Amino acid sequence: MLKYPKDLLTLIAYLKKFPGVGKKTAERYAFQLLEWDGKELHDLAELLGTLKERVQCCSECGSLMESVLCTFCDLKNRERHVMCVTASPRDVYAIEETGNFRGVYHVLGALLSPLDGKMPETLNIPHLEERIKRLEVQELILALDSTLEGDATALFLKEQFPHVHVSRLALGLPLGSSLDFVDEGTLSQAFSGRQKF
Repeated sequence: MLKYPKDLLTLIAYLKKFPGVGKKTAERYAFQLLEWDGKELHDLAELLGTLKERVQCCSECGSLMESVLCTFCDLKNRERHVMCVTASPRDVYAIEETGNFRGVYHVLGALLSPLDGKMPETLNIPHLEERIKRLEVQELILALDSTLEGDATALFLKEQFPHVHVSRLALGLPLGSSLDFVDEGTLSQAFSGRQKF
């Protein structure tokens, strides 16, 4: 059986590290890269080599930024008394896409998961507490995954900040869904989170 050249095998191994990318997909990506011209490959390599320096996490809120100023921390354009807590910077961009939130953000960087070694110290609660006091936050919106880890983190944060109104994003039926295709857990969440009509 013939093997691919060593460098191609190394590239395939790196591509397989992406979520949802298996051996066959990684091979397709690698062969596609071989068809790119030299300048495109050089530009991609340069971008990858400097990505960590060019895109950093804001030391204040934890979102991503590419300049000295974080757009999510600009209090001239944000409502300082409402803070949305997310697990990752990616979640911030998903929420911003809706155009429904104008408050400030705080990215935890992780969810509580003792089995993975992610304990309360991982969440840097003192920094969150300091921001809540300094910005005089009145409402803390928890935009965390509806998973065991997300639920545990939400409960932990609610207990940490009893003096602040804590809310959580609504859970339940997706827009436009039919009850025939909704799983039992989602339907249960929809019932417990029902609203007056």
